[in-house]
Amino acid sequence: MVVLPQPVTLDNHISLIPTYKPVPVLTSHSIPVVNLTDPEAKTRIVKACEEFGFFKVANHGVRPELMTRLEQEAIGFFALPQSLKNRAGPPEPYGYGNKRIGPNGDVGWIEYILLNANPQLSSPKTSAVFRQTPQIFREAVEEYMKEIKEVSYKVLEMVAEELGIEPRDTLSKMLRDEKSDSCLRLNHYPAAEEEAEKMVKVGFGEHTDPQIISVLRSNNTAGLQICVKDGSWVAVPPDHSSFFINVGDALQVMTNGRFKSVKHRVLADTRRSRISMIYFGGPPLSEKIAPLPCLVPEQDDWLYKEFTWSQYKSSAYKSKLGDYRLGVFEKQPLLTHKTIV
Repeated sequence: MVVLPQPVTLDNHISLIPTYKPVPVLTSHSIPVVNLTDPEAKTRIVKACEEFGFFKVANHGVRPELMTRLEQEAIGFFALPQSLKNRAGPPEPYGYGNKRIGPNGDVGWIEYILLNANPQLSSPKTSAVFRQTPQIFREAVEEYMKEIKEVSYKVLEMVAEELGIEPRDTLSKMLRDEKSDSCLRLNHYPAAEEEAEKMVKVGFGEHTDPQIISVLRSNNTAGLQICVKDGSWVAVPPDHSSFFINVGDALQVMTNGRFKSVKHRVLADTRRSRISMIYFGGPPLSEKIAPLPCLVPEQDDWLYKEFTWSQYKSSAYKSKLGDYRLGVFEKQPLLTHKTIV
């Protein structure tokens, strides 16, 4: 495992960072694992999306050296002097961020880089990050994104096949689109001292991902937790060789709630730093998001109003991290009036 060569001090707003008691791994909930080469993979994926909104992917086809290389380059960036890292921030939303998560007061024991994953769309702050790093960093990002996108396309096309969505690329083409609003996030959670009464710092507070799909890879440091149907939190054992897939809010809407956008969070480890790399696959800003007609033919059965990705992204950006962002886009049930005689 690659580790940071020295501790990184995150000294802004430390007193505001929330803490939790550590959650044990609940053996009653095993994280679904899908082997993408398994003939039954598409069935297993849909079942996992329905029950958890989350699953682990093995035999994904991404070269291990690409994952290791990007992790090493990310570590190199986060080990830079703070003054150099600050030149790539503050995030708008792309760029370097430290402790602050979004514009609405959320904080965590984290520093991060958010990069535009679409080369067709320019981002000054993405360029600023690349200016603070050697050329090999940009090459590592681009090679990694090329292969991780293929994983996301394959997963979405398997979903479409299993659900009977035609054409097969209905979902994946939104990510393939040259105007796809996708991004890559590199997170660094420094090792944190244990708080009083064995409380631990929150690295990234509970939330759902707004996009269609998220593909996560991390080093072998624990910290990721997901919320399951009964409301309990389950610690996800780390695995640096695999990916973890999250259902996003947009996919929940397109399946009319059949798939659930998984609520998740990260707690800082008290012994080791955690590095994670997440690809967020989003549609073009003008894309209309609504329950797919092939799954829900009658609009009266829709649980959500139609909206564009731009509208949802704007709404999400104005919310707190833990807010239920889909609430304002849910259709209100029709009230039936009974005559009293």
